[in-house]
Amino acid sequence: MESCPAIKNILLLDSEGKRVAVNYCSDDWPTNAAKEAFEKAVFAKTQKTNARAEAEITMFDNYVVVYKFAQDLHFFVTGSDNENEIILASVLQGFFDAVGILLRGNVEKREALENLDLIFLCLDEIVDGGIILETDANVIAGKVASNSVDSGAPLSEQTISQALATAREHLARSLLK
Repeated sequence: MESCPAIKNILLLDSEGKRVAVNYCSDDWPTNAAKEAFEKAVFAKTQKTNARAEAEITMFDNYVVVYKFAQDLHFFVTGSDNENEIILASVLQGFFDAVGILLRGNVEKREALENLDLIFLCLDEIVDGGIILETDANVIAGKVASNSVDSGAPLSEQTISQALATAREHLARSLLK
């Protein structure tokens, strides 16, 4: 019996190979040192490629790694050596596009660090324990935006989706009283 598709990790590294945001979903790298060594090795193997227009795929240490670059950020999704590359690529594209939506098209390290909370929420919406939950960037960004709503902000300073989420929250609270 075949298992459902699984992700080993999702990495977001800067142009020097340093960690911006990561989500490890397997125990293949038991220590932080092992994780950092994997990140450094994957970055070294892929840094000379031109994966800006579309995603690239490589085999590395018996893992399938799908990656794409934007500005000074490098996006990686890793799966086992028998994982379907198309599924990994769709996870990568969903993550890449959701980050682009959340950062309003300004996909660069400084902007990513300023909105790191949104990126981690994005990672949580995409995968949980290696199981793929969502790959549609608009759905991911919508869930992240609704999770990060500041319900204390005046309605005039909220977007329509944030205002609707706030209204839904207030309605739910009033019904539960």
